[in-house]
Parts: sequence; structure tokens; C-alpha cells
Amino acid sequence: MHGSRPTPQTRSFPLVTAPRLDSMRELDQTVSTCRACPRLVAWREEAARVKRRAFRDWEYWARPVPGFGPPDAPLAIIGLAPAAHGGNRTGRIFTGDPSGDALYAALYDLGLASQPVATHRDDGMELYGVRITLPVHCAPPANRPSTAERETCRPWLARELELLRPTLRAIVVLGGFAWQALLPVLTDTGWQVPRPRSAFGHGAHAQLTDTRSERVLHLIGGYHPSQRNMSTRTLTPAMLRDVLHRGADIADVPVHRSRA
Repeated sequence: MHGSRPTPQTRSFPLVTAPRLDSMRELDQTVSTCRACPRLVAWREEAARVKRRAFRDWEYWARPVPGFGPPDAPLAIIGLAPAAHGGNRTGRIFTGDPSGDALYAALYDLGLASQPVATHRDDGMELYGVRITLPVHCAPPANRPSTAERETCRPWLARELELLRPTLRAIVVLGGFAWQALLPVLTDTGWQVPRPRSAFGHGAHAQLTDTRSERVLHLIGGYHPSQRNMSTRTLTPAMLRDVLHRGADIADVPVHRSRA
């Protein structure tokens, strides 16, 4: 673990703190100190104490996992939450678990990541024109955060998207949970969501207009690369590459088609 036990926080900590943060670096550092959801704090720290046999020699991160990627990315990818023995262990989202294996392999195939496998936060992985983030930054029991936990964490996502706003053109949304979590955040931060709201689905496409500048933001839905979805072939590597490729094209992020 990481030094002495931090001071407890109230659930208002993200709401009060996030709007004051002026840079992505400051946001990432502050997110990793959050203790606003007691159930999630207990779970992430219990996972770090018990560990899996394969990771018994690891010192788990056991904190909220911040977003990853350049602070001026035109393309964002939004998942669900860290895995208890994945991001909660490694300190980087989609790193050290089967979902991350699928996602980073697809990003590498498209030339959007520097290497095909992400093992830990200091492994040299870089993303090109892409930032990955989450609506819930702590590992939840059974991979199911509560509605209250999602709402408590919401200001972090809102601030991250605001910091990305000058360059952001498209978001690939992985899973129905992320789709439902994202739309209210975008509405509250000045993006006009079409009515009726677009339903989630693999390949779903919604266009939002910035009420301040008339810029357009594109949302592309994609099934989450969970181990279950990949093993049942609900989602295949080709399907995952296709939605990421589509998002990159819309965001005008160069894709190395020779790898795709």
C-alpha cells in the first residue's frame, strides 16, 4: 500500500475539487487520492491485501485509476471501471487484464499505441491521439458500481472531458454502462444531445452539438472487450478494431492501415 492511511473524505470531494483543477496532470494526480466511496475503497484495498496467487509478489496500486493518454487527444475511449486485479493492481486503466489485452492489441494494430501489450504503468506504453478514461475510477465488487458511486465519481469525468474539449472530436464508448453514464455528463457540460437519446449498440453513432460554438462531437458505441464478450465472440478483435478505426477516422487521428 502507499504510506499511512489517508484522511477520510466525504462524497462531496469530487464535486468540490474537480472544477478547480486546471490541467490534466493535476486532475490525474488528484483523482488517485479520492476516498469518497467507502464500499469501493474497502474493495480495492481488500483486493490488494488478498491478491491473486499469480500476483502475490506485486505491490498493488489499490487507488483510483486515472485516465491515460495525451491531454490534447482528439479521440477518447471510455470504459467502465478498473478490474480488481488489473488496473487496481497496475495503476493504469485497461492494463494487466484480458480486457486490456484485447484493447491495446487493437490500438496497436491501428497504430494508435506504441506496443501491443500493457503490463504495468511504467512499461513504456504510449498512446497517439487517444485518451482512455472511465466513469468510475475504482474497482467495484463484481465489476458493478452502484448508481450512487457512479454519480459521486461523475465530476472527475466531467472535468476530464472539459479539459479535452478544445481538441476532442469523437468518443468511442465501450459498453452500455459507459454510454448511460456519459450522456448526462455531456449534457451538463454544454453538449446538446439529440432527442430522443440514441440507444447504445455496437456501431451506434450519435452526434452532439456544442451549444457554445456549434462544434460537433461524435459518439461511437462498441461492445466492451470483456473476457466474456471476447470468449463468446459477441465481440471479435475485428469488430473492436472496426469501431476504434471509425472513431479515429472521425477524429482525424492517423491510422496505420498496414497494421489494421
